[in-house]
Amino acid sequence: MDRLRAILLSGFGTGYAPVASGTFGTLPGVLIAILLGAVCPASWLGWVLLGLALVLYGFGALQSDFIARTWPNEDPGQVVLDEIVGYLVAVGIYAAFHGTPHAYVHVVAFIAFRVFDVVKVPPADRLEELPGATGVMADDVAAGVYAGLVLLVAESFGLLQ
Repeated sequence: MDRLRAILLSGFGTGYAPVASGTFGTLPGVLIAILLGAVCPASWLGWVLLGLALVLYGFGALQSDFIARTWPNEDPGQVVLDEIVGYLVAVGIYAAFHGTPHAYVHVVAFIAFRVFDVVKVPPADRLEELPGATGVMADDVAAGVYAGLVLLVAESFGLLQ
């Protein structure tokens, strides 16, 4: 069971990338969103993505003890489930209003999410201070919300056509 938790928390191993583990760790989120976009009706996709993000967030937030005994750092780079959740939030927000995102939306969502995840625009920077895995996960949810809002604004100006 611990092996399965490690696989999920590490984004199917992408968190073990020697550099930019957060960037590589976001890629499973992109794949999940694309696969769900291929099988879900457009009118449901946003809610399915946001629901999945909520379930994964809940799972991740409950893993404080496991993370502490498996990886020595407070916010270990190997744990990238937070990046997956944040990306799903960003694309879920877009899909809730505009349906299934096309490839260009995924590219913009990926870049926007990674920028917001690295920059930590307030209050995301404060969310990191929440205890345990909740803090590890929460700042990425905020980055996902910011990226989702960027997508909505960009779409409203016709920039994602």
